[in-house]
Amino acid sequence: MGMYFDKPGPDNTENTLRIAFTEAKKRKIENILLASTTGETAGKALEYYQKSNVRLIVVTHNYGFVKPGEQQFSPAVHQELVKEGVIVHTGTMVLRNQGTAIRKKFGYSQEELINAVLRMIGQGVKVGIEMAAMACDAGLVPPQDVITIAGTSRGADTALVVAANSSNRFFDIRVREILAKPR
Repeated sequence: MGMYFDKPGPDNTENTLRIAFTEAKKRKIENILLASTTGETAGKALEYYQKSNVRLIVVTHNYGFVKPGEQQFSPAVHQELVKEGVIVHTGTMVLRNQGTAIRKKFGYSQEELINAVLRMIGQGVKVGIEMAAMACDAGLVPPQDVITIAGTSRGADTALVVAANSSNRFFDIRVREILAKPR
């Protein structure tokens, strides 16, 4: 049974990280994927990572997400994470970038429809599924169960067990269990 938070947001970060790392150990899941825009949540996850024997993969926004050519993720946090053995992945966001370009040109995209449906369950659920595809696409995880940690705007409030798969097999991805999410 998962943990359901009364409100979304960063106040749930510590509980979400604790739940995710505890469940990874209990279930013998090797990989945790963590969404982090600026590096703040990734920095908080470092303490849990250092006490675990999982592989932590931090997934950032792509370059140019807000402003052309710029990266929002802190270079200092990036350097610290890599020094500690964490993988930091910056790649194309499966459910955003192409859809945004198509919408701007033609007014509608199928990716945005998928985004809207997944957000009905929760923003962190949408991001968790997207990260599972991104990590498989990059060869960082095989198609197997991973734990994803994401949030609503800032911080972490959602943890899932996800059967990861590549983006061209997007509809083979499965949410096996919701470990934590806002109501």
